[in-house]
Amino acid sequence: MSTVPAGVVVLDCAEPEKLAEFYRELLAAEVVNANANRVEIRAADGFRLALRRDTNATAPSWPRPENSLQAHLEFEVEDLDAAERRIVGLGGRPVETKDATGPLEERGYADPSGHSFTLRCNVPVAPKLG
Repeated sequence: MSTVPAGVVVLDCAEPEKLAEFYRELLAAEVVNANANRVEIRAADGFRLALRRDTNATAPSWPRPENSLQAHLEFEVEDLDAAERRIVGLGGRPVETKDATGPLEERGYADPSGHSFTLRCNVPVAPKLG
C-alpha cells in the first residue's frame, strides 16, 4: 500500500484565481477546491493542478541561466497551431520559438503569471532530416 496515494502539481503565483481560470479553460478542467490562498483544478484525465497564492512570486526567466528553469509542465496535443491559438487567446504567450517552416514537434510557452510549459505533439511525426 502506498503511503502517498496521489499527488498534485502546485504553482506559486500572485493571483491564483486568475491563473486557475487560464488552466481550467486550457485543460477543460473543473475547480475541485478553492479557498483564499489556493485553487485546485482537475482535468478529465485526473491530472490535478493547484495554484497557491504567493504575493512575492516572480516569474521564472527561462531560458536565461541566471534564473534557470527548475520544472515545467508538459501537455500533449494533436494540433500545435490550434493549441497555440487557444493559449494566446487565454493570455499565455510563446517563449521558445524554433524554425517556423513546417510542423514543430514541441513548443514552449508561459502562462499569464510567467510559468513555463511545453506543448508536445502526441501524433507520430516524420523524423527530422539534416
